[in-house]
Amino acid sequence: MARRNHTIVTEFFLTAFSERPEWGLPLFLLFLGFYVITLLGNAGMVLLIRVDGRLHTPMYFLLGHLSFVDICYSSTIVPQMLAVLLQRGAALSYTCCAAQFFLFTFFASIDCYLLALMAYDRYVAVCRPLLYVTIMTEKARWGFVAGAYGAGFSSAFVRTVTAFSLSFCGDNEIDFIFCDLPPLLKLTCGDSYTQEVVIVVFAIFVMPICVVAILVSYLFIVVAIMRIPSAGGRAKTFSTCASHLTAVSLFFGTLIFMYLRGNEDQPSKGDRVVSVLYTVVTPLLNPFIYSLRNKEVKEALRKALNRPKASGRP
Repeated sequence: MARRNHTIVTEFFLTAFSERPEWGLPLFLLFLGFYVITLLGNAGMVLLIRVDGRLHTPMYFLLGHLSFVDICYSSTIVPQMLAVLLQRGAALSYTCCAAQFFLFTFFASIDCYLLALMAYDRYVAVCRPLLYVTIMTEKARWGFVAGAYGAGFSSAFVRTVTAFSLSFCGDNEIDFIFCDLPPLLKLTCGDSYTQEVVIVVFAIFVMPICVVAILVSYLFIVVAIMRIPSAGGRAKTFSTCASHLTAVSLFFGTLIFMYLRGNEDQPSKGDRVVSVLYTVVTPLLNPFIYSLRNKEVKEALRKALNRPKASGRP
């Protein structure tokens, strides 16, 4: 049996899409456009929520933080991916790779917690409407968000320290768009069972728990909606949850496909496509999902766009 080269890796070389060098520039321009739209869309959502008093509600408070986190989340990955595409590969030091993995895990975890909190907010609004104001107070909102950031930091810190306590040896090429866990685990040498167990256990405290919380919240919401006597009332109530369900399905669907599978013999091309969905496409679509399907956001946007015209009139 041939022995694996045990040369210790001190830097990583990202080579995503290198088998198709002619795709480099078109993909670079495409993802650069996506990134600019992501920044403008999410920053616009944050600004709109701050300036319009009608959006100063718990749901939009959480949505504003989701948009802010999506900006940070996308900015952790996309600039590095653009460099890989433009230069047909990019070297990344061990420290930079660990920092990128930490930031990605940190912001992705906060995204999961915020989506779960938004489901809980919809549950209280639909199933406990008389108690909504007393439950979702400003103090409670800040407590929920602080808890999401704190839990995200704890999970990301433990997973990063555990992952980068592994020994990486042999080939240092990562055929991926950033330093993510599945491709990194393929470069490990020696016994990594304990570290992988710790990583999986802390991952359970993020994705599966958030998914269960969302499913339970919407189970109660569906039961409450079915008890509404009028069809118009049921449609109106469900429409307030539709945008959130769309965002949840897109984000968690791609994450579950990527991480709740074995790491052995995964098709790298499929992994790269899925990684683009949850790192590029989801932050891009979230502002449009919440604005196009939400009457309050559309009215606030229309008011903001008409304000310069009104101020310019004599």
